[in-house]
Amino acid sequence: MARAIRIHALGPPEVLTLDDVDPGVPGQHELLLRQTAVGVNFLDVYHRTGLYPLPSLPHGLGNEAVGVVEAIGPGVRGVRAGDRVGYAIAGPPGAYAELRVVPAWRCVPIPAGIDDATAASLLLKGLTAEFLVRRAHRAGRGQRALVHAAAGGVGLLLCQWLAHLGVHVFGTVSNAAKAALAAEHGCHQPIVRDTDFVAAVRAATKGKGVDVVYDSVGKATLRGSLQCLRPRGLLLAFGNSSGPPEPLDLLELARLGSLFVTRPSLGDYTRTVAELRRAAAALFTVVQQGAIRPAPRTELPLREAARAHRLLEQRDRSGAIVLVP
Repeated sequence: MARAIRIHALGPPEVLTLDDVDPGVPGQHELLLRQTAVGVNFLDVYHRTGLYPLPSLPHGLGNEAVGVVEAIGPGVRGVRAGDRVGYAIAGPPGAYAELRVVPAWRCVPIPAGIDDATAASLLLKGLTAEFLVRRAHRAGRGQRALVHAAAGGVGLLLCQWLAHLGVHVFGTVSNAAKAALAAEHGCHQPIVRDTDFVAAVRAATKGKGVDVVYDSVGKATLRGSLQCLRPRGLLLAFGNSSGPPEPLDLLELARLGSLFVTRPSLGDYTRTVAELRRAAAALFTVVQQGAIRPAPRTELPLREAARAHRLLEQRDRSGAIVLVP
């Protein structure tokens, strides 16, 4: 038996319970990991509250972790017991656990020089940033971008990666302290929440707008995000921290300048082993080069998962949260 955080009902952070569970044994093409660090993400909140439904209840939570290979199932190649690996999105949620069986193909080796907690805070957020700046939109020198929640876990990575690629970055934040943090991590022009971000972006670009908006906030920002785009600009809506946005009238995209909108997900951008390995290699390369500094993080024991969720839902905090089994 091993300890794992599960929910037996949907609701506030208090529904998270520490249970004894049987992790099982690895089957065909699977690994059993003894997990050393588990990343906490807003995706986990969506699962806890039911915004993104779970297959059944009770159910585990969590979508990324780092650990050591404890046992190997039949058919696995290129991995040995004792190897240090990590994953992001390895099937249904369940990463908040001491031991976990996961598909071997979803695991990537963690390079020497990147510790477990850093890797666990990076994988889901960093792989998300990778496909947002390199594949869903090919960011490059001379472009302008607006990043919402620029001092959040994904936001800080996006700002740094975009700046590294030569993009001029605007970023919305909730207060002056977060503005300073975003500025330290590549955001050229932070915009505090009580400012009209549409007017600020339009003024700074002389009415031209930005090439791309990265919107993880959803309901509170999406309409304004569209108004910040240049003609034929792209809105990448990849989260709903303020709630799901209202339905979009397609005619509005034409009125605002033949705009493009997409709702991408990490799973669709890492559908094969090759895609996942290339994405992870790109992420670890920019980290090892120093182009991206991992976000500040808070580490908590696994049993304090409810506290981690409460912290995550506080809009006045920054950086990443990691649970330590």
